[in-house]
Amino acid sequence: MKQAAEINPVKRELIKNALVSMCDNMLGLVVRTARSQTLKSNLDFSATVCDPQGRLVAQGLALPSQLGSVMPALKGCMDYFGSDITDGDIWANNDPYAGASHLNDIFMFKPVFLEGECVAILGLVMHHSDLGGRVPGGNACDSSEIFQEGLRIPPSKVYEKNQPNTTLLRIIEHNTRIPKRVMGDVQAQLSTLFGGEKELKAIIGDVGAKTYQIYTNELIDYAERLTRASIAALPDGVGEFTDWNDDDGAGNGPIRFQVKITKKGDEIVVDFAGTSPQGKGALQPNLAFTTSCTYAALRTIMDQDIPNNAGFYRAITVTAPPGCFVNAQFPAATGPRGQAGFRVRSVVFGAMAQWVPDRIPACTGGSEFGIVFAGMEKDNKPFLHLEFHNTTGQGGGPDRDGQDGGPYCIGNLANTPVEVIEAEGPLRIESYAFLPDTGGAGEFRGALGLVREYRLLADEATVQLRSDRHLHAPWGLFGGQSGSLARSLLNHGTVGETSLSSKFVRKMQKDDVFRAEMPGSGGFGDPFTRDPEAVRRDVVQGKVTQGHALSAYGVAFDENFQIDAVKTQAARARLSDTGNPGKDKRSST
Repeated sequence: MKQAAEINPVKRELIKNALVSMCDNMLGLVVRTARSQTLKSNLDFSATVCDPQGRLVAQGLALPSQLGSVMPALKGCMDYFGSDITDGDIWANNDPYAGASHLNDIFMFKPVFLEGECVAILGLVMHHSDLGGRVPGGNACDSSEIFQEGLRIPPSKVYEKNQPNTTLLRIIEHNTRIPKRVMGDVQAQLSTLFGGEKELKAIIGDVGAKTYQIYTNELIDYAERLTRASIAALPDGVGEFTDWNDDDGAGNGPIRFQVKITKKGDEIVVDFAGTSPQGKGALQPNLAFTTSCTYAALRTIMDQDIPNNAGFYRAITVTAPPGCFVNAQFPAATGPRGQAGFRVRSVVFGAMAQWVPDRIPACTGGSEFGIVFAGMEKDNKPFLHLEFHNTTGQGGGPDRDGQDGGPYCIGNLANTPVEVIEAEGPLRIESYAFLPDTGGAGEFRGALGLVREYRLLADEATVQLRSDRHLHAPWGLFGGQSGSLARSLLNHGTVGETSLSSKFVRKMQKDDVFRAEMPGSGGFGDPFTRDPEAVRRDVVQGKVTQGHALSAYGVAFDENFQIDAVKTQAARARLSDTGNPGKDKRSST
């Protein structure tokens, strides 16, 4: 085996980029062939290449929260099958208690053989819209055990020696409300693995199997060296933080997320001791997903050139007591665990802000919203709209405002276009807009909250919502104010207006309108040090009202809509003395 000194760094970079590009090409193939908008628009998937030992070697674009979830799911398959691995096999696993994440995420792995030897394992995880269960879409927050959530696929061979397992495929087909869409996505997943295998064999053929093995081992070691160097360059220290979930999905709460990050030398230890016990609902993640979300948060302060592979994990230890809310134990339900995953990341960011305050923005707002509309259209055709919304934007940072409508750096699911929603199901989007005055006030303002209004055009539908921040607003940092709270409203502005909770399963009737107001992000720094011209620009653009400009930022305008310097100075002095800058009425205290 070559030593690091014998490694050609140019060749290493070329092989790394070739593998990442191959993974990205796999995802492009999914977009072109899949049926559901969860994949084609939301981009809820990830592609990877691992080595024969199950170590992640390279990962493509898509979800950072899946950065650390591939290896545990692959390990579950390798532990089960052992030496029972042959050319033409494809493994499937969606069991959270065999290393996977939740039932809707089916992990598939294809061992790649050359000259009778396994040289790599391709991985592709995709979120499938519906796998049965008591509630359409599989994200019901009040499920009390995993058996209620749908089809649980333990490590299984969906292909064996290039022959499809028609029994397993038929079981999947008959355990979904929308078989054409789900089976189309399953076939896209399988086809993509075959396409990825062809491209990977070409890459290995160009360099030779022995050289490929040498350089993939080196890529993992190289990532570890860069990670440790990046950690060592940060100051030693400890950061502790507490954040809250409104509830556990079944109405019990609030749920405490507690974390302590200790950085010493070139290693980081993240400990979730003090977090609430797992709840009676379905929001709690397993440890594999908690660890993955923690990696994704820590990755944001590391050198961007570090390859995304198993070497990154070696310098980071994540612990959580078994049975706590972020380390769920069997048979806990985990379907909507993604929302708790966002809270894991926000609490890790909060602790990081205590340790490296010049690196971390305030809390993001509405990246936790997931909704399902399901029912029958007039021709007795089933419909199911599943949407995750992750484009509210992050909080104000040490040197800039949050990006309104921008992706959250570790929850970057893409927007589902209004036109697509309306074309594919009996829904009409009545409103999709920014909500003024919702971004947390600060020297650097938090991103604005968003509103989506859905009108049901079918006679009836089951609606399932997974959201949060109705009670605990996204926090600000270093004097910055919290962003606005979320709200859920049925038939807003009418005599029959109803305020709904952050998580529910209920029926909607034709022409009912559901209004989702997603929370704004937190602000960073003292609002009274914000450049008055920046406040004026926000007012001109409709992001901040004049009243909020005065109450939250102490900025006054004259009759020509120019900044009144005298009144502004007086207002800021008066409001600073009170110690209570004005906030949106829906913000938490």
